[in-house]
Amino acid sequence: METEVQSNNFTYMGRKFSDLSINDNSSASAFSDCNSDRSGEFPTASSESRRLLIACATENSDELIDQLVSGLESSSIEEQKQAALELRLLAKNKSENRIKIAKAGAIKPLISIISSNDPQLQEYGVTAILNLSLCDENKEYLASAGAIKPLIRALKLGNSTAKENAACALFRLSQIDANKTAIGRAGAIPPLVNLLENGNFRGKKDASTALYSLCSVKENKIRAVQAGIMKPLVELMADFGSNMVDKSAFVMSLLVSMAEARAALVEEGGIPVLVEIVEVGSQRQKEIAVAILLQLCEDSLSYRTMVAREGAIPPLVALTQSVTSRAKQKAETLIELLRQPRSGNAAARPPSDVSV
Repeated sequence: METEVQSNNFTYMGRKFSDLSINDNSSASAFSDCNSDRSGEFPTASSESRRLLIACATENSDELIDQLVSGLESSSIEEQKQAALELRLLAKNKSENRIKIAKAGAIKPLISIISSNDPQLQEYGVTAILNLSLCDENKEYLASAGAIKPLIRALKLGNSTAKENAACALFRLSQIDANKTAIGRAGAIPPLVNLLENGNFRGKKDASTALYSLCSVKENKIRAVQAGIMKPLVELMADFGSNMVDKSAFVMSLLVSMAEARAALVEEGGIPVLVEIVEVGSQRQKEIAVAILLQLCEDSLSYRTMVAREGAIPPLVALTQSVTSRAKQKAETLIELLRQPRSGNAAARPPSDVSV
């Protein structure tokens, strides 16, 4: 997964901080890594000094963490905000602090803060939870402590940053397989689809990442299709300037194993978009598009006819010259299907490998 890195150059107490962001090196893929806090950190000189001091607190941070956890339960919203803000930064910049903060009892009061009607307090709580969820040891605890439903509430009702970070936190929690079903059943899929359709660029990326993880579970695929996901996926795939072609195509490739998704794809005008990708997309985009078209066409005479009429065969023939054997095999299999549109006996052939 690609990682966005912020470079913040500051000098404090003789120490130079060239980068205060999380650099989480995950496996490379089309999806952005749902990073930790990416919002502005140093709006004023005084807060810069204070937060840099907190970032320096490593070996002797236990007492500070205990004080901040107490601050989360203050009757003052401003004190709660400050505590959540500083815990967020501590969890962002030091992996061992994520465990310390959880063990100090911060998770339950942070979950409570996520349900606040104060937009900024909610944002800080969501972001702190996201940063804590970067630690594998905290994922199960966050879910069992009740973080899922408040995160979904923030995903629905929060400001743009809260929505994006809630999507990222849900993605992190979904990395435990048992949580995928729980997150879907708690209602996360429709607001994630809404964020995919209506969010800003970062929101769309974070929503697609969470949806790709959650839709590895069949019942979440059904929920995504029922929530209208195919429309924004087709629109994003059609917009080569969106930088979302790969991400949306990968999500679609998970969904088209379902007949309902295939029907929705066709209804939303997905066939011309997929054929265009095969013609002018990148090598990876072409291969994903062919894999989707294979699943669409394999058992449907009408879909094969529609794809052939859209002019898919010439770009597929060009793709058979591909340097990757998988792309070549998929293209050749699809050409065979399209050149025999009257043969509905797909079951008589060995099933093709349409994995992406």
